[in-house]
Amino acid sequence: MTINRRFLLKGMALSGLAGLAMAGPVRALAGQSSAPSAAAAARPVLALVSAGAAESVFLRGAQAAAGSQLQVQRFDQDLDRLLSFERQLRSGQPLRVIGLLDDATATLVLDMARSAGARVQWLGQHNTVAGVTQHRLLNTEVAEGCTRQISRQLHACGAGFHIAEERQGSLASPRQLSAPARGGEHAAEWASAIGYQLASLGGRPAKPAPAPASTVLSGSFVSFSIEA
Repeated sequence: MTINRRFLLKGMALSGLAGLAMAGPVRALAGQSSAPSAAAAARPVLALVSAGAAESVFLRGAQAAAGSQLQVQRFDQDLDRLLSFERQLRSGQPLRVIGLLDDATATLVLDMARSAGARVQWLGQHNTVAGVTQHRLLNTEVAEGCTRQISRQLHACGAGFHIAEERQGSLASPRQLSAPARGGEHAAEWASAIGYQLASLGGRPAKPAPAPASTVLSGSFVSFSIEA
């Protein structure tokens, strides 16, 4: 059974993050997140992706960080799999979830997480404009330092980027980080860098960040880290 995209797109016209619901509902969803316990850090990481190039790059970074702890679930607009994920959220079992999905599918996943009382530690929207990747990020204390590490990875491989980072609950203006491209062959490295950092939250990565690969990406994507 496939997802009715018109149903998914409803409610996405809220302000912030280029149309993704990044304002009121997501801020409430993030809630008051405390630092993860050692048990949470050792918990398997479930990565939600679809079968696209961006998601493959994301998984390359996530697998380096989480190693054998990483479990992958592909949605591909399959409603049955989404409903199965919702049952996991409501099962009462501890769950760490990261992902990179299209705007519409991510909106539904986040709505499921909010309804189940889960905590969002990180939320971002990513797109490419004139060869430079644009990133709007909302994070919590748990994800402190991730944005800086991502920007360093991108700068090191010569990828052009602009990042606007906002901390949940902070009244400060978003922090801006940017760098011009020094070559276009690693423009997709942002997806690997984000996968690596999100899979590393609360623990030590299993391996160093993977070497940059030459991949061309286009479109708009949403990344997230959820703890249930």
